[in-house]
Amino acid sequence: MTIEISPAARDALQGWLDAERALKGAAENTLTAYGADLRDFIAFMTQYRGGPQGLGALSDLSVTDMRAWMANVRGTGASARTLSRKLSAVKTFYRWLAERQGFEPTAVLSARAPRFQKKLPRPLSVDAAKEMIETVAAQSPDSWVGARDAAVITLLWGCGLRISEALGLTGRVLPMGETLRILGKGGKERLVPVLPVARQAVETYTQLCPFPVEPDAPLFRGVRGGALNPRAIQKVTEKARLQLGLPSSATPHAMRHSFATHLLAAGGDLRAIQELLGHASLSTTQAYTAVDAARLMQVYLDAHPKAG
Repeated sequence: MTIEISPAARDALQGWLDAERALKGAAENTLTAYGADLRDFIAFMTQYRGGPQGLGALSDLSVTDMRAWMANVRGTGASARTLSRKLSAVKTFYRWLAERQGFEPTAVLSARAPRFQKKLPRPLSVDAAKEMIETVAAQSPDSWVGARDAAVITLLWGCGLRISEALGLTGRVLPMGETLRILGKGGKERLVPVLPVARQAVETYTQLCPFPVEPDAPLFRGVRGGALNPRAIQKVTEKARLQLGLPSSATPHAMRHSFATHLLAAGGDLRAIQELLGHASLSTTQAYTAVDAARLMQVYLDAHPKAG
């Protein structure tokens, strides 16, 4: 049963989403998730409190109301991580709403999600990354498909691209030069260097691809000529890791983690790697690199003017 939320609540939610898009440059996928989380939250309060929740009712939530919502989310089988994400969206919305409506959002902001152990990404070794690419290339009976999959995986590892960024490339990037201009999360642009091995992988694929390379068409095509689905890359990676005996953490995204870790291990600067990955926060880059404290301290000692 679909529960209707009040027009005032719906308008407020849309106003907040518009503000997140305009002022913070939030990505469309993020905004879609925010919108779904908040609509579910308001719908729950509508049913739980027995009536449409206009702005007045929404500004008068209690700690008990919040606990009931959180218990309901967990009751659906959602993980602590999912609840934490939903609660974060609710709190961000309420800070924005409270500023405009002039109420005190303490009951909402004081709600605490259960703690969860944050999983750090697990990169592949250099040899395992190379074997992954070689195995993916050999999997398909169609040589062009194998070349396509290898080219995508090579871009993830060789350029640190997100899978959505690699599959978002168009024929306009050809012929591929020494750098790529990538439009990442939140519409932020960054320039990434392209290794010769990545350029060669893309060139091999384009020579074998049976579909014409057009400036405004996707560079990477599915077997029927449409845009390549990320799931196809996930499936070939999963098959390759099983063949190689690699752990379940050896995903396409792990190739991006590996890019960062291998760069840092080779002496790369953490700030430079942050720029290459398109991370807003340096702490996110530190998690991606999965290096030990001694290595991070050495980077600090080498770079800080007062460390000597």
